[in-house]
Amino acid sequence: MDFIELIKAAVFGVVEGITEWLPISSTGHMLLLNQFLTMNVSADFWDMFLVVIQLGAILAVCVIFFHQLNPFSPSKAPYQRRNTWTLWGKTIVACIPAAVIGIPIDNWMEEHLGSPFVIAAALIVYGIAFIVIENRREAKAAAALPGAGNHPAVGRPKHFATAESAAPATRSELADAEAPIQSLDELDWKTAIGIGLFQVLSIVPGTSRSGSTIIGGLILGCSRTVVAEFTFYLAIPVMVGASGLRLVKYFLKGNVFAPMELAILLVGCAVAFVVSLACIRFLMGFVRKHDFKPFGWYRIVLGVLVIAWFGITALL
Repeated sequence: MDFIELIKAAVFGVVEGITEWLPISSTGHMLLLNQFLTMNVSADFWDMFLVVIQLGAILAVCVIFFHQLNPFSPSKAPYQRRNTWTLWGKTIVACIPAAVIGIPIDNWMEEHLGSPFVIAAALIVYGIAFIVIENRREAKAAAALPGAGNHPAVGRPKHFATAESAAPATRSELADAEAPIQSLDELDWKTAIGIGLFQVLSIVPGTSRSGSTIIGGLILGCSRTVVAEFTFYLAIPVMVGASGLRLVKYFLKGNVFAPMELAILLVGCAVAFVVSLACIRFLMGFVRKHDFKPFGWYRIVLGVLVIAWFGITALL
C-alpha cells in the first residue's frame, strides 16, 4: 500500500470538499492542484477520479438536508410533503439544460478548454461578475430607501423587523432582504429553470457550478440563502449523473479498479465528505450576513496568480 498516494488523495479530497460548495470552482482548483501534486495513476483513472470524488461531497448534502429533502418524513404535514415533492420536481427540471447541453460536448470541453489560462480567465470573469452583481443589488436596495444611499448602515427593512434583530442592517443585508424570493417555497418553476440555464455555464473549467447557479439566482431575484440552498440541491442529480456517466465510460474502456486505485478513490471521497460537512455549514451561516464579493475578489486574485505563474513557466 503506497501511503504517499493515499495522502495525495486526501489532499485532493480536502480541496474538493472546500471548493465544490464555495463559488470558486472545484474543477479549476483540482486541475491546478494537479499541476503541483500529481498522483501516480493512469490518465483514465485520473479523469474518472476528478469527477467521482464529488460523490463524497454530495453525500454531505444528503446528510445535512435530509429532513428538507425527505418527502416521506413522518414529522411533515401533508402540505409540507407536497412542497418537498415540488422542490424535487423543480430541482430535476432545472438540471435538464445542463444534461442536454453538457453531456454531448463533455469530451470536447475536456480536450480543448482544460488549460490553466482558460481556467484563470473564467475565474477572473466570474469574479468580476460577483462583485458587479452584488454592488448593483446594494445600490438598488439603497435607492429604494430615501437618504440611505451613501450610508454604511441603514434602517432595517420589514424582513428584519423582529425583536432578535433590532440592530441596523448593513447595505449587504438590506440588499438581500429586498430580494423578491425569500424562501424555497417562493421559488417558482420559471426561476428554477432559469437557474438551471445558468448552470450550463459551468461546463467551462474554472467557472464553478455553484458559482454559475448563484450568479443566476441573484440576477433572477433570489436571496443569497435561497440560491445557496437550491444550488446544493441541484448538485445531487447533476453530480450523481456525471459520476455515473464517468464510471460507465471508465469501465467500457476495459478498466478495472486495482486495490490501490480503489483505496485512493475511497479516501478521496471520504475526506471530501467530511470537509464538505463543515464547508456547507460555514457557507449557509456566512451568506446570512455577508455577500459573495469576497469570493469574487478571491477568484480575481487567484486568476491573476495563475496567469502569472504559468506565463512565467512557459517563458522559462
